[in-house]
Amino acid sequence: MLELLSEHRTFGGVQRFYRHESKEIGLPMRFSVFLPAEAEQGAVPGLFYLAGLTCTEETFPTKAGAQRYAAEHGLALIAPDTSPRGAGIAGEDESWDFGTGAGFYVDATREPWAGRYRMYSYLVRELVALVTGELPVDRQRLGIFGHSMGGHGALTLGLRNPELFRSISAFAPIAAPSRCPWGEKAFSGYLGEDRDAWRRYDASELVARLSRPLPHPILVDQGEADSFLADRQLLPEAFEAACKESGQSLTLRRHPGYDHGYYFIASFMADHIAHHAAILKA
Repeated sequence: MLELLSEHRTFGGVQRFYRHESKEIGLPMRFSVFLPAEAEQGAVPGLFYLAGLTCTEETFPTKAGAQRYAAEHGLALIAPDTSPRGAGIAGEDESWDFGTGAGFYVDATREPWAGRYRMYSYLVRELVALVTGELPVDRQRLGIFGHSMGGHGALTLGLRNPELFRSISAFAPIAAPSRCPWGEKAFSGYLGEDRDAWRRYDASELVARLSRPLPHPILVDQGEADSFLADRQLLPEAFEAACKESGQSLTLRRHPGYDHGYYFIASFMADHIAHHAAILKA
């Protein structure tokens, strides 16, 4: 059952914040939803946004400026939290890039994380069904996008579930987490040392092994002044090479002067919403 926490009128639609008891996580979880005016008449296409490290379900709706463009195209926007909260696991609040706020959109298999840190199944199995079952969002017309850790999540979930998510895009994604410090820390902590298990959550590995390309291009935007790009945390070139290997259509745009934050995201949000709308409303 959904508990409505707050509702705000905006751009002819409504921005809502919800809480519910999650079966996959075993704890209360929160998410936000923007519903355009068209949702008052029936189900609309839905676009899931996965946020980055340290973010919550409030980050995207308050910083990205996406509601204006979603209203123009008649799309719903759904933004979940980035991890369980209050799991009571020793060490979950010690690092900003592991534990609370850093679920990495995987199903942990290593103890003590395995019981609660199940963000992949939470999203694919539970939240999609909850949103499309309880709200006017069309399950047959869903897309997914995200930023940084959430860009990794969007690429991974989209590539592994093409029957569920028909369109994919990302802002500055962690595109090859098996090869960068953030990913190595998270994957070893949540999944253990078996790198075969890591590959199931690595977008560059997944896209390289596609049996056939997805029917629509993937859109990725990357700021060239992004400090995490220089630190080799993001590795868009690895994803680009993997797409070429498998024949997957990719639009990778590099933007001089833009960094990793929400000023960058807001600058190109209109393009991402239009990208998804063109596919979901075709």
